[in-house]
Amino acid sequence: MTTRILPVTEASLADAKQLIGAGEVVAFHTETVYGLGADAMNDEAVQKIFSLKGRPADNPLIAHVHKDYDITQLVSPPAWTKRLRDRFLPGPLTMVYPSKGRESKFVSSGLPTLSVRVPSSPAAQAFLRAVDRPIAAPSANRSKHVSPVTAQHVYDDFAGDIPLILDGGASAGGIESTVLDCTGDIPLILRAGLVTREMIAAEVGACENYVLKEGEKPKSPGMAYRHYAPRCKTAFFGEGDTDAALRLYREEARAGVPVILCDHAAAQTFAGCRVLDLGATPAEMASNLYAHLRTAEGCATLLIGILPHARGGVMDGVLNRMLRAFGQQ
Repeated sequence: MTTRILPVTEASLADAKQLIGAGEVVAFHTETVYGLGADAMNDEAVQKIFSLKGRPADNPLIAHVHKDYDITQLVSPPAWTKRLRDRFLPGPLTMVYPSKGRESKFVSSGLPTLSVRVPSSPAAQAFLRAVDRPIAAPSANRSKHVSPVTAQHVYDDFAGDIPLILDGGASAGGIESTVLDCTGDIPLILRAGLVTREMIAAEVGACENYVLKEGEKPKSPGMAYRHYAPRCKTAFFGEGDTDAALRLYREEARAGVPVILCDHAAAQTFAGCRVLDLGATPAEMASNLYAHLRTAEGCATLLIGILPHARGGVMDGVLNRMLRAFGQQ
């Protein structure tokens, strides 16, 4: 199979619609990361996503729809969720509702819920409007590998395996959407992201972080399994362990190519070293994390991660991804 990377045009959208209708998988841009999309109503098409990614069958997918799609065709949203939809959508927030069971049973991995997302990316909206049906999509990377924030990242993982990548440019958000369980009276964050617990609580009065219990089936992508791992050796240090990190860097430099991944403040400590600077703000760190992990795996024999100093808000999502990428969670 030839994999084409095409800009988002009337012609490429028509092509994408035909492919989705034929049960194929199409990669598309969102404001967070690229998605690997298939018709959420088609069992065989959804199963292709799991097969292509090597994704565990108990790890549910998210249904993506355009901003004018009537989600009550698919789910029963509680009345209190309207404030969140009005405030944050379209945007990087996925909301988990009681399902009406009209999507493929494989999308939610047998759970009685469906995760629904309305991306704000103009490229995603154009694609979703063109197909005008729910698109089941995880991130467009092989399972456990670093999530893709460019069309080239998707191509690197799936060249020859999917027919089309719709290129909407770099995904500026940089980490996946917040996933919010909306099946109870109080919203619960299943996966942290750019829409924070504090932002949600400010709208509806309360929001808590959910902790996956031992033996419990994941309700959302990103709750279990190692994710986001670069294909190179890694080591990880706390923010106060810069001396130990520098010793390891110098040891690796004798025969290899070490690279340090850290926030802007820590980067000043490693003058003269190969450094990938995540940035100074939480938004910069979210935007840069996956791109830097992909860069590192292409050049480093050892990637040394340093825990950023910032905490709370968007950093909950950044630290979740970074710790998992380095096998710390």
